[in-house]
Amino acid sequence: MRYVLNTVHAFIYLASNDDIECKSFRTDLLTKDYNFDHKFTLTTPSDAGLGLTAMGVKKDQLFIGDISTQYRSGKTTVDVKVDTDYNVSTTITVNELVAGVRTSFSFRIPDQKSGKLDLQYLYDRAAINSSIVLTPIPLLELAAAIGSKELTLGTEVGFDSASASFTEYNSGIGFNKHDFSAALILADKGGTLKASYVQGVNPVTGAAVAADMIHRFNTYGNSFTIGSCHALNPLITIKTRFNNSGKAAVLCQHEWRPQSFLTLSAEYNPKALNAPSRGGLASSIWVSCGLRLFLEEGGRGEGENHDRYIIIKGTFGCKNGTV
Repeated sequence: MRYVLNTVHAFIYLASNDDIECKSFRTDLLTKDYNFDHKFTLTTPSDAGLGLTAMGVKKDQLFIGDISTQYRSGKTTVDVKVDTDYNVSTTITVNELVAGVRTSFSFRIPDQKSGKLDLQYLYDRAAINSSIVLTPIPLLELAAAIGSKELTLGTEVGFDSASASFTEYNSGIGFNKHDFSAALILADKGGTLKASYVQGVNPVTGAAVAADMIHRFNTYGNSFTIGSCHALNPLITIKTRFNNSGKAAVLCQHEWRPQSFLTLSAEYNPKALNAPSRGGLASSIWVSCGLRLFLEEGGRGEGENHDRYIIIKGTFGCKNGTV
């Protein structure tokens, strides 16, 4: 059985491929699709191995964006991204250079100290991920996990060779079944204890509940977030969340055509006196090139490139609940 590393809430999960969705579902339920910025994303994948993505985000009066491309050939993947600050980021990844080993090298221009080398080793019931920042005085990071399909133990440490001190050390334990997942994590050098739980209620409707609880030992402070999701029908999903500070949010997502979504979200914060509420409208559109050929040339069926597609995503947000 092949296992993979998946970092969630500073914890290294060890899971089979069949269970990856279950492990990441907790984070998705509480955070995914809750977006109140103005955002636009255009993605054009290609069967030839070359993909292009353009993204732009407007936050208040600030606009940031980037254009990235990905090229795949055999076991090698090359990602290049250029942002509005004229930074060029490049990542080269080679899978199975040695059996069970994945290697990646990344750097950013013009930052001469951004070089980084990552090595990931996957074994039957264990996984190790190490990285080193390629500077004269390197920063080292190491993460490891061991366990089975149901029970997992993991830890991660960071070491700064300049000060000869640990920058981080976290550890945790996770327990997973087909209908629930739970984790207990000691993070922030032992200063924070995190507990997470997600429970599937009805697999037919996709109903589920989730909770994240955090205790900070230095301040004796506690916080929590709870959430739920439910599919009204195969095309409409409702999500809710609430935290200890009184923030409440609701989200409605409608799949109005295959793999195309319209998402409405709103949040109320009783402590924000000037703008207690805000809302957002997100649109995710899947457009088939084959369908475009059919419409333009009328009568030629789906065309020769029916298996190619373009994904367009747009997000529009507002404050005070006004769209």
